[in-house]
Amino acid sequence: MRILILGAGKMGSFFTDILSFDHETAVFDTDPKRLRFMYNTQRFTAEEEIKEFRPELVINAVSLKHTLDAFRRVLPLLPQDCILSDIASVKTGLKDFYEASGRRYAHPMFGPTFANLGALHDENAVIITEGDYMGRIFFRDLYKNRLGLNVCEYTFEEHDETVAYSLSIPFVSTFVFSAVMKHQDAPGTTFKRHLRIARGVLGEDDCLLREILFNPYTVGQVRKIGSEMETLAHLIEQKDEEGLNAFIRRIRKNVCEGL
Repeated sequence: MRILILGAGKMGSFFTDILSFDHETAVFDTDPKRLRFMYNTQRFTAEEEIKEFRPELVINAVSLKHTLDAFRRVLPLLPQDCILSDIASVKTGLKDFYEASGRRYAHPMFGPTFANLGALHDENAVIITEGDYMGRIFFRDLYKNRLGLNVCEYTFEEHDETVAYSLSIPFVSTFVFSAVMKHQDAPGTTFKRHLRIARGVLGEDDCLLREILFNPYTVGQVRKIGSEMETLAHLIEQKDEEGLNAFIRRIRKNVCEGL
């Protein structure tokens, strides 16, 4: 299959590495310097090269804020039956774009914040059930059989709900930690672990953080966090040992059942 990858960043390079030995691949990036270390693939910086390549599949791996612009730029250069795909873990505007384009599409999300891309057996990927059947089959095989990822399939709506739980809660919790933290000369082990997570989350692009928080289901999760914080603050203020023990038992059960 002829596969065009948009963007020569971290994820663009990753997909090129895993696909270039089994498919005819090309990477398009407007910055030639980013293509210097791309091997075993064609390297495009001009739009005319895309048209001549005639890709059968496009994988959009640019940063979230440029995803739609990148699609709009190359869309007139692609064959009508070319499958569009992107790996953005949030997707504001993408569903409307795909449906309006009249093109075949797949939406296989994978872009982990902390994952070691060389050891992915404990990582998850999401494939949206709407879109082109063959596109979904391609990415399901790639993710599950080639990379060993745990693949989950959701509708766009189900994905919104899942993101609000799986991303919004830890991200908001990290924001709260970061908002009240201060420098410590001798931080404890637990503090350092939280700090490492906070630096990873806050190292993400502002656009990604904003899109996760503006998910329509996020505000409900934030309110739940606020409610639990109020409960905990009351127990501490009242020095309610029995109530605090019950609170800890409840949250410990939540964590243990999730393992």
